[in-house]
Amino acid sequence: MAQDAALPAAGSSFYTAMRLLPKDRREAMYAVYAFCRSVDDVADDGGPAPVRAAELDRWRADIDALYADNPAPRVRDLVVPIRRYGLLREDFQAVIDGMAMDAFEDIVAPDEATLDLYCDRVASAVGRLSVRIFGLPEADGIRLAHHEGRALQLTNILRDIDEDAERGRLYLPREKLAAIGLTDPTPQAAIAHPRIGEVCIAVAREAEAHYRDTWTIIDRNPRKETKAPRLMAAAYRLYLDAVLKRGWAMPRARVKPSKLALLGVALRHGIL
Repeated sequence: MAQDAALPAAGSSFYTAMRLLPKDRREAMYAVYAFCRSVDDVADDGGPAPVRAAELDRWRADIDALYADNPAPRVRDLVVPIRRYGLLREDFQAVIDGMAMDAFEDIVAPDEATLDLYCDRVASAVGRLSVRIFGLPEADGIRLAHHEGRALQLTNILRDIDEDAERGRLYLPREKLAAIGLTDPTPQAAIAHPRIGEVCIAVAREAEAHYRDTWTIIDRNPRKETKAPRLMAAAYRLYLDAVLKRGWAMPRARVKPSKLALLGVALRHGIL
């Protein structure tokens, strides 16, 4: 796992947030990011499902070996972060399990419980690794990972519904789709439905509730430990606000907050 080859893109919200951390914590986060990116690439590489499943099994074995003090070369960058910050094996394994949900078959209209499990694995598990590196207290760190992970992942789902549908995926929950008369829809049929905005707005309201809980936790903890999650929450909220402002009528342009808005977030929540 060559860390330099898997750094977040310069200018991204994640890159900016990580640059706010002290060097040792920043390098630990880059190692976690490189791991997450590597297993995500397996889930999304478009190869046969059995091949992707086998590669994810190899990642599981590598994590187990890492915690047995026998690290494979591609996970050696995680040795120091695990020892220094007490990162848990089950959180790394949860990330792999989340990617496996995408790798084995395309997710289409999961029920609410499955969607929440997916969000926990692909986002909140990453959060649980991250908050230990940030230095948050245990209980509030776990709560923050729960709420911010779900807030960010639901935002991603709403931002990317058209791109996901092109790949045969639909992460909007089955129960909310059924409420507008959609049962067992194809992704393309669902996103073109005239009432799909009702579903997306309902999901957005859930994301907003998680953002509110995120800020409650952030605001009661020292700014030094919350600079990175503060910046991530503020930046992703811009994306949620942008999709809500754009609406859901076809055709939908992909949203991207302005550079000025993102700079304002960085100044307010990162540097100042």
